[in-house]
Amino acid sequence: MSLWTYLNEQHPRLLIGALEHATTVLECLAAATALGVAIALATHRSRWAGDLASASAATVLTVPALALIGLLVALTGAGPVPALIALTLYGLLPVARSAIAGLRGVDPTLVEAARGIGMSRTSRLLRVELPLAWPRILGGIRVATRLLMGIAAIAAYASGPGLGGEIFHGLAAPEDPGALDRVLAGTLGIALLSLLFEAGYVLLGRFTIARGTRV
Repeated sequence: MSLWTYLNEQHPRLLIGALEHATTVLECLAAATALGVAIALATHRSRWAGDLASASAATVLTVPALALIGLLVALTGAGPVPALIALTLYGLLPVARSAIAGLRGVDPTLVEAARGIGMSRTSRLLRVELPLAWPRILGGIRVATRLLMGIAAIAAYASGPGLGGEIFHGLAAPEDPGALDRVLAGTLGIALLSLLFEAGYVLLGRFTIARGTRV
């Protein structure tokens, strides 16, 4: 069976897998972004606190994805929950580190000017600091997305959703005539999703980042 024939015959199932893969990454990315920005807001003004937060988040990346997912399966059982927790943890570091760097990089004179015209701390944060830090935050989100796309495939080990199942099923039965097609279909599908996400981020950056603040 050729790859084209496999894609033609299995495209409804592959499309569902791609949708599950993209949805899982988006959900975990949203959670990682919310947590990462919250951590950055709480720690960026203190050098040691920000460095400690970044170092703590970085420790997650030292744990192999398969080992972490296996540990979570032992705690929560197989299914989507271990995958969601693991992906959120892995996405946390790039977002938190970029958000801390972005907030620290805001020109203090601009913040002082905003304070001088009577803006509250919340207004300064929402209207000055976060918009100026947004290019770096978006950069962290893009890095996290690339990371999670690949790790989401490993989550199929725990019966997680997405295209990883195609890869694992193909690798588990190498004698099957369609095994290679399954592996290629899953791999190419994940690569295509990554390109689509990247294109979306480019458009988002064009609409949300002022030309003079793009990095």
